[in-house]
Amino acid sequence: GLDRFHRRDGLHLLDLAPDCGQIKKRNVAQSVLGVIGDAHHRFIPLNPHPFVLFREFKVGANAGAPHHAYVVVEHLSGKSLQKCVGFSGDTIGGEALMDQSGIKFQTQTFSFGKAACAIDNEPAQFTQCLPQNAPYWALFVETGGAWATAQTGYTDVTLHDKDALGWHYVQVTDASPAPPPLANER
Repeated sequence: GLDRFHRRDGLHLLDLAPDCGQIKKRNVAQSVLGVIGDAHHRFIPLNPHPFVLFREFKVGANAGAPHHAYVVVEHLSGKSLQKCVGFSGDTIGGEALMDQSGIKFQTQTFSFGKAACAIDNEPAQFTQCLPQNAPYWALFVETGGAWATAQTGYTDVTLHDKDALGWHYVQVTDASPAPPPLANER
């Protein structure tokens, strides 16, 4: 089968969604379409060249920690990203999670606390944080596989193992913004 073929040819690809940064090597089959399905039923685009090369993807910080929390960001375009952060205590604060996630973000402090002005370069530029009649970052917290609108600012959120902080950049006219995709917990 394909497994024997690839062991003989030595073609390998790294598992792209391992446990919070722990990268595993696995044998895979290169298809004519340029994608493969791995054991987790994910389809992974392959290098269009005739050889598959090793690729490393750093998923988050503190991968060896016993607990993990996630940051999920969904842009106005629908593009999303996720980062995983490991932690040793029973909980991690939202501010520490954002700081350790490696996601670029900018905030401003208001009387109610810190607000997200830009996350992952959206908006690309701004002169005012939270301008009227403009898109904004809606905040959600995932616990037990379900999103809820955050009742506090992200600096006051406390997350447990496998919880997630979610951001969705939405139009100001969206009275009930949808949360980002659920965290892909590994």
